[in-house]
Amino acid sequence: MEDENFVLFGEEGAQERSQLTYGSYLHLAQLLDAQHFESQPPAHDELLFITIHQVYELWFQQLLHEAETVRNSLVATEADSGGRDLWFARHLLGRMHVIERVLVQQIDVLETMTPQDFLEFRQRLAPASGFQSVQFRELEFLSGAKDPNYVNRFRGLSDIEKQRLARRLEEPSLWDGFVHVLGEAGLDASSQAAITSSLRQVARNRSSYSDLWGLAEALLQHDELSAAWRARHVVMVERMIGSRTGTGGSTGSTYLRSRLELKYYPLLWELRSAL
Repeated sequence: MEDENFVLFGEEGAQERSQLTYGSYLHLAQLLDAQHFESQPPAHDELLFITIHQVYELWFQQLLHEAETVRNSLVATEADSGGRDLWFARHLLGRMHVIERVLVQQIDVLETMTPQDFLEFRQRLAPASGFQSVQFRELEFLSGAKDPNYVNRFRGLSDIEKQRLARRLEEPSLWDGFVHVLGEAGLDASSQAAITSSLRQVARNRSSYSDLWGLAEALLQHDELSAAWRARHVVMVERMIGSRTGTGGSTGSTYLRSRLELKYYPLLWELRSAL
């Protein structure tokens, strides 16, 4: 790029890095060659459909990266290398919130495709389905909504993908990390009833437990934004295909609506009724 306002690298050390370019650093040749049409002749809007979903997967990868770091920070002890950094955990959760808002807004771009234009290539996608997004399910598991039945329902998973999902089911979640922090703060986290009582104590003494209250609110925001994406997504699906079944054989919007009540952190939501 020749725009002087767009500078990727400084001049210092430019000669030593002369082999690295913007395109090679971002692997643009591979990235821009990853959109392959199933429709013949190519339907105009299939490129948009592929691009949107590939971008979603890139954002899911980033969200998993941030959520793992948050979780690791929460489950760390003071004796661990680096110790526990609740400020950094909240900072990364804030980044996740911004990304999640982008995920919701991306649906607006997808909705510039009309139902008629989508139907030009939709049948060529079967039996592929968004239900098969492993990273999306990993994010749910890591957030705290673990359901091993989903692994059994997935079709066409590779061994590596099965291993990834199995690992997410076994490893601590963000909620597990938060409960650990409650206990480390001297609060009772031995049962759901005890956690609820401790949460009330935190909520009613925010000045004394500011880090814990801020962390709880950041987790709740993550939960709320995930719910906002699910709600926006189901309306988009209904606008595009009505009550048709999904390309992967699901009940389409009926299934998606059944997921609208999902909450990662029900105790944080129930806390509102106890304040």
